[in-house]
Amino acid sequence: MASQDGGRTVALSRQLSLAHDELRRLINGLADDLKSGAAHRRSDSGSLLTHCLAFCTALETHHRGEDDGLFAQLVRERPDLAGTVAKLVEDHGLISSILTRVAELARQAAATGGRGPDEAVRLELDGLAAIMESHFRYEERVIGAALDRTVPDGDWPEPVFRPVRT
Repeated sequence: MASQDGGRTVALSRQLSLAHDELRRLINGLADDLKSGAAHRRSDSGSLLTHCLAFCTALETHHRGEDDGLFAQLVRERPDLAGTVAKLVEDHGLISSILTRVAELARQAAATGGRGPDEAVRLELDGLAAIMESHFRYEERVIGAALDRTVPDGDWPEPVFRPVRT
């Protein structure tokens, strides 16, 4: 059983939730900028591209950190979670392909001065936000619960989880 003293695995669970909250904030801000046209009113004509690429990088970095760090260690501690982790890693691949599409559309929008592809970027982001939310909620419920209650606080290597940096 995990330690009852609010140990390291509980802290990792909390860090996971905080990282997800930050990613939610970033995608919502990007979507709000697109809806209001703020991405193109700024002095930098490539701001939509810049914001999209920064978000895409942050989400990809988060998922790589989970796959290579947190999830790998979690499966070592709890082999029974291997199927769950495999599904989450599969989701990361799906999300990565959507991120590639978002970045491609943002590049097209930047190349045309924001004429045309903005709506396509917005639609992709809306779909991505829905998928992310479902994925994050499942991950927080299943992985967070395991970290909070059933994963030993043992000798986890540093770092097993990297925070989102923007």
